Amino acid sequence: MQPQQTYKLLFSDFPDVVNIAEMCQMLGGISKKTRYRLLKQGNIKYFRIDQSYRIPKVNILKYLDLIEKSLS
Repeated sequence: MQPQQTYKLLFSDFPDVVNIAEMCQMLGGISKKTRYRLLKQGNIKYFRIDQSYRIPKVNILKYLDLIEKSLS
């Protein structure tokens, strides 16, 4: 099995749009400081609803560089 398929299976339990806590789980339990830095620096695209950050799962896969590789 290719690494891209492994990550897709690993993240299959997560919804298509995740919150901050779910994003941290997907990224191996990163710290609070790291998660906000990734978002604020634009490394992972997100949107906000009121005070809540929402991150499309596809943007996390792009950050992990899995989307482009899986399309090749």
